[in-house]
Amino acid sequence: MIPRLLRAWYERGWTTLDARAYAEAWARFGGSVATHPQVVERLAGLAGIPVRYLGWVRDGEVQAAVPTWGRHLALSKDVLKRRGKRGLFDLGNAEAILPVAETARVPVRLKMRYVSALNAATVSTLREQPEGLALARLPEDYSKKFRYNQRREHRLLEEAGGVVRPMLELSPDEQAAIYADLFRRRWNFEATGKAHLAEVFALLREFMTGSLIYLNDEPVAIQVLYRVEAPKWISLEYINGGVDPQNRAFSPGSVLSFINTQDAWAEARALGKPLRYSFGRADREYKDRWCQRVAVYQA
Repeated sequence: MIPRLLRAWYERGWTTLDARAYAEAWARFGGSVATHPQVVERLAGLAGIPVRYLGWVRDGEVQAAVPTWGRHLALSKDVLKRRGKRGLFDLGNAEAILPVAETARVPVRLKMRYVSALNAATVSTLREQPEGLALARLPEDYSKKFRYNQRREHRLLEEAGGVVRPMLELSPDEQAAIYADLFRRRWNFEATGKAHLAEVFALLREFMTGSLIYLNDEPVAIQVLYRVEAPKWISLEYINGGVDPQNRAFSPGSVLSFINTQDAWAEARALGKPLRYSFGRADREYKDRWCQRVAVYQA
């Protein structure tokens, strides 16, 4: 329990909302995978940790809203760890876009990280994190040589018997089994939340997107991607992936990244919306090949 005086301090200026009002604010102002009303509600339900929604209300209108776990943004890894539920589910280091009106200027006194640059002008309490966020480059920002090599690798993989299948052709149980196996092969340790993967994939199935690759009828590359559509952009999170290292010669992981990013850009452009395709923290060399580093914030 949070002491009443402390809660009064960090919630000052804010009003308690119900889940419906929060969802309405998200639908009006936009957000990301990590703040989507159904993602928050379903994963919080899995964790058994109630969500408290707060709204910044002026002249009878909600100008901003946040889902909270105590003094933290809801779905916080720190809260899961403190409750003995570390690694229950994996959202990586997802970009957190808070639903805030473009004309607002609000203080959010929660503990939160990886808050989007989209909130930098509207949330007064943010400070830039030392780590950047890796957002996928525009298709035309890749060099001609890079694009040629990716298409060549894709062709060679297909000629060797490679097949691309949509993730949603598989059941959550099938997705979980393949992901857990290929993740362990690639990284030599178990995937976060392995025991609950099928349950999480079932809960978030409507947000899952992307494809996986088979070679000679065996899965060789998989990526866990979640996508939500906000009024003015598409938010897509690349959570993690797995690859069979025995097929490294065909670069199935690289081929899959090319396929998934190209498909996502094509879909976003068909909708006339910019795409925020996040690879999470800009902490690995391979992300620099696919992404640009952008500022990200904490509070």
